Amino acid sequence: MSWTGGTFGDRATCVLAPNPNMMTLDGTNTWVLREPDGRRSIVIDPGPEIVEHLDRVADVAGDVAAVLLTHGHLDHSEAARTFAERVGCGVRALDPQHRLGSEGLHDGDVVAVDGLELHVVGTPGHTSDSLSFVLPQERAVLTGDTVLGRGTTVVAHPDGKLGAYLDSLQRLHALAEAQEVTRVWPGHGPVIDDALGALDFYLAHRRERLDQVRAALERVDDEPAETLARRVVETVYVDVDPVLWGAAELSVRAQIEYLRG
Repeated sequence: MSWTGGTFGDRATCVLAPNPNMMTLDGTNTWVLREPDGRRSIVIDPGPEIVEHLDRVADVAGDVAAVLLTHGHLDHSEAARTFAERVGCGVRALDPQHRLGSEGLHDGDVVAVDGLELHVVGTPGHTSDSLSFVLPQERAVLTGDTVLGRGTTVVAHPDGKLGAYLDSLQRLHALAEAQEVTRVWPGHGPVIDDALGALDFYLAHRRERLDQVRAALERVDDEPAETLARRVVETVYVDVDPVLWGAAELSVRAQIEYLRG
């Protein structure tokens, strides 16, 4: 399935960055949000420092009130400061090192621009600074890397914490169960029109992986600590392209920490 971005609902345009790879899927989704009659927009995750991409985002966004970040990974945040300075606004993020200006972002905040409202939901786990944004008018949630449009995300030890990630999935699941959100607009890959189904899958996948890692640990309990995670990867992630085993090893370290914590 090819993903190229596009316009979604009455308020959102996804501008796909040309940085595809094994980890970013088709590339980074930069989201531009604007109320139908609004003058100013919000840009979420400007993405990498690629001039052609930033030119396209600027054309779509017009007058920008604020740049927001779902988290600080470079494929989402690298161009944030450059783009914000170009359009004359600040960068708001949970992590102060990624901000431009005095305003941060925190769980429970509401960002309002010309009638458009975004509700900030703390969703740590993929990273410690991961945020999601609920757009009530569209019943959509912008998830960054917490939920992807295709496949599953990496909880990368040591910054990534599996316990926090599971709590975040449960929090998003509760919003979907209450029908407060029905769509997922992710940081990579296509949009998901069945938010509840996607979150059911994510939670079931994590339970299955934990069971597999738990069983693998019992079989290799005499393995030295420095090679333990790699042995588990070789046992559990046989269905994953070996090119991704480095990322899988980080996830396994997070799972081991969770199981032994």
